[in-house]
Amino acid sequence: MSREPNAPLIAVMDEAKVSNKGLAKRMTDEAAQRGIDLGTTHIAVKRWRDGAGIKPETAALMADVLSAKLGRHVAPGDLGFFHHTTSSTPEPVGYPGTVPDVLSLLDGLTHQQADAPASEQLIVADGDLNSAVLSWMIGRPDGIQADRPTPRRVGMRDVRAVREAAGLFMQLDFKYGGGHGHKALRHYFREDVLPLLDASYSEKVGTALFGAAAEISQLLAWTAYDVGNHKLAHRYLTSTLRLSQVIDDRMFGARILGNLSHQANYLSNHAQAIQLARAAVEGAKGRATPRAMALNSAMEARALSNAGDGIAAARAMKEAERHFGHADAGEDPAWLGYFDEAELMGELCHCFRDLKMRREAVDQAQRAVDSTDPKYARTLGFCRMVLAQSQLLNGELEAAVTTASLAVDGGDSLQSTRFQRYITDFQTEVSVHATNPTVADFNEKVHAALTRLDEDDD
Repeated sequence: MSREPNAPLIAVMDEAKVSNKGLAKRMTDEAAQRGIDLGTTHIAVKRWRDGAGIKPETAALMADVLSAKLGRHVAPGDLGFFHHTTSSTPEPVGYPGTVPDVLSLLDGLTHQQADAPASEQLIVADGDLNSAVLSWMIGRPDGIQADRPTPRRVGMRDVRAVREAAGLFMQLDFKYGGGHGHKALRHYFREDVLPLLDASYSEKVGTALFGAAAEISQLLAWTAYDVGNHKLAHRYLTSTLRLSQVIDDRMFGARILGNLSHQANYLSNHAQAIQLARAAVEGAKGRATPRAMALNSAMEARALSNAGDGIAAARAMKEAERHFGHADAGEDPAWLGYFDEAELMGELCHCFRDLKMRREAVDQAQRAVDSTDPKYARTLGFCRMVLAQSQLLNGELEAAVTTASLAVDGGDSLQSTRFQRYITDFQTEVSVHATNPTVADFNEKVHAALTRLDEDDD
């Protein structure tokens, strides 16, 4: 597929009078100062000039290097990254129309590797997204085709096995990151779960089976998201949303909309993140438990906070806390069991950090760190990094670096591309203190940890 040249990047490089090789060297030198082994070459720079995608942390480092060269602030958006659409084709949402369509699409997705090279940039047309959300909101449930004349009969034992497998893979995901189990999970989904949906079962078993299959499909989306393959993750999520419509599971469908909002927020697509979160809240009203509604409102709060809407974000945060206050009154599904008070505090501390509410951010993040079960290694790592960023907002450099070092010492979390971005974002934020011995030691620690991770993968 042909790409248009990245004119903004070319223009800034011309202004800075820097060549492809010169920019690559400046970037690798700066990365080394931060304890990052970047490995950028003039070939990569040429690809970016030609319109190729780039990881957010790499774009941020490039912007810092060019800022220093020009003596003025340059943002990734000024380099043609993430804020333009001229060189990127919107990703079609492709909300499947029928049950056979969604099952066929899911089967096709299981043949795609999550660790395939992919840009962190994802553009989804508003019209396509609106159409998918509206289809879910007003769509009638397909219902289960019970007792079909097929040779294989499925029972509740099969459903329990699928749900137990989902739980085991989720534990691996929390502890080791999405890349660890994605390959095995997609093989299991394709070879063991999808065939069950074409078998014979009662309406009760079929309803439970489709629900369990949706849980596996959602986990495939999360693991792809965690390793940075956003296109694949998005396709899994929209397919899973359609799967929830089959059995009219509005609570789980709203959860998928919340996941889509989470991803859009991560990619700085603020308007879509807010829209998706609000669709989750509205679509689940009267059909979800208080705990689920707390999660939906928390996603709305995070989207609003990242967009800088403090008033609306405060309202959404209060709604999340109000719903959670009644959490024990509802009978929650097993897939929601992880969302405890510590998880809620973890979501809200992101909000306070994004809103630059320094004292509240530190207090909430510290509570989240203290309350998070260590078995949720990645979640604990995220909370520690938010605490570090919040401490930095308060001017507490030494405390911030100490906290970030504890997060890196967690080790296993580094296998998550999302967690690595938290680390590199923090390194960028403290780069103005690069000569501080504490910061230098931290950069060395990160470099050593990433090196060990690469060696473990060999």
